[in-house]
Amino acid sequence: MDPGAYEPDTIAAIATAAGIGGVGIIRLSGPQAFSISAALSGRTPQPRQATFAALVDSKGETLDQGLILHFPGPHSFTGEDVAELHCHGGPVLLRSVLRECLLAGARHAEPGEFSQRAFLNDKIDLVQAEAIADLISSSTDAAVRSAARSLSGAFSNAVSELFDNLVRLRVFVESAIDFPEEEIDFIAESDVLAQLKALSSELDSLLEKARRGRRLHDGIKLVIIGPPNAGKSSLLNQLAEQDAAIVTDIPGTTRDTLHEHIQIDGLPLHIVDTAGLRETTDAVEREGIRRAQKEVLSADHLLLLLDGSDGNAPKPAHFLADVEVPPGAAITVLYNKCDISGTEANFQPAHNGTPPNITMSARTGAGLDLLRDHLRGSAGLTATQDGSDFSARERHIRALEDCAQHLSQGALQLQDHGAAELVAEDLRLAQDALGRVTGRLSSDDLLGEIFSSFCIGK
Repeated sequence: MDPGAYEPDTIAAIATAAGIGGVGIIRLSGPQAFSISAALSGRTPQPRQATFAALVDSKGETLDQGLILHFPGPHSFTGEDVAELHCHGGPVLLRSVLRECLLAGARHAEPGEFSQRAFLNDKIDLVQAEAIADLISSSTDAAVRSAARSLSGAFSNAVSELFDNLVRLRVFVESAIDFPEEEIDFIAESDVLAQLKALSSELDSLLEKARRGRRLHDGIKLVIIGPPNAGKSSLLNQLAEQDAAIVTDIPGTTRDTLHEHIQIDGLPLHIVDTAGLRETTDAVEREGIRRAQKEVLSADHLLLLLDGSDGNAPKPAHFLADVEVPPGAAITVLYNKCDISGTEANFQPAHNGTPPNITMSARTGAGLDLLRDHLRGSAGLTATQDGSDFSARERHIRALEDCAQHLSQGALQLQDHGAAELVAEDLRLAQDALGRVTGRLSSDDLLGEIFSSFCIGK
């Protein structure tokens, strides 16, 4: 649907998941929702009261028996009249009921159109709309909780408070510009610079919570790299808690990438085991190495696994010199086989530019808890998390980062040049960036992109 051409016609769709179930729901929204519901059921229920009825087709033949619910606008999810037909959950039956709704005058809803109408009718903002999709697709309990917080308005309220404070400061600066003979003293005496830094501090806190929320929902891609026979497949099996990869003493056993999806205390991990990186003439192994290097390019975190059984493991820097590490990716060095070397499992933090390292055993599991704690910590998740995180998306983070950049630039303009006009412009750009988060300032293209990724019935 083109948001700029929104017209309140009546839409209909199956609102429950595909497949066979005990109950299936057809949802209608728009001015004809109640009349179409009445045409199929012969009933006009009281608002928000479930009414039992037989559903019939245009020929008068009974399709099913179920419940009818009416939610008059504006007190409904979309802000329009909404009707729900609760039937038995057979796919063929649901399609038949939907077909009758369409014959009676409804239009098949496009992906996300119900949520989009809720946004256009000021029932929810963009963050809450996206939280609905995140809630549906959450893969962990922690992700469900963070999406529920966004849906309840926690993220939106924090953004709105920051937005209002930013607008007040912008109005103050622009008002001062109207009095050029007093401009600099007026701004300096009112400590605009301190207010800019306070806004930046609030924004940094919000941005960190948004990043954690994104990681809770999307997880992190963890790619295991290293030379052949270092124990990469054994580590994958330990983390996945199953024999997902074949383990032998023969170097080059893993010739393709293996993917496993797990979670560590609510943090989703997409783990990739790769072929050992080395020079080889074997065509199949070379292809596995090429695929391994491709996976590295999209990694959030690299685990460099080295054989530490005899104390002669290659230097990490020497090995990583031939690996194209993506910008922003974290690196952790694992010295494996401490059960053979007799060394105790331990963790060493990053020091003087060297990445953190863990001495462990992928065979016995020694040091595995150290690795799990480190992965959570590197993702910004700690045992003392206060539960205040909310789900966020990449576009939210980009907008918040843009806002932070303009606030920082405005502070520099004021501090170095006393240029109130430039400060006002940076505040305007910061306001625009922040407004994109909740939709207070958004383009039709952005709305179309967001809602096209939703389920049909949402």
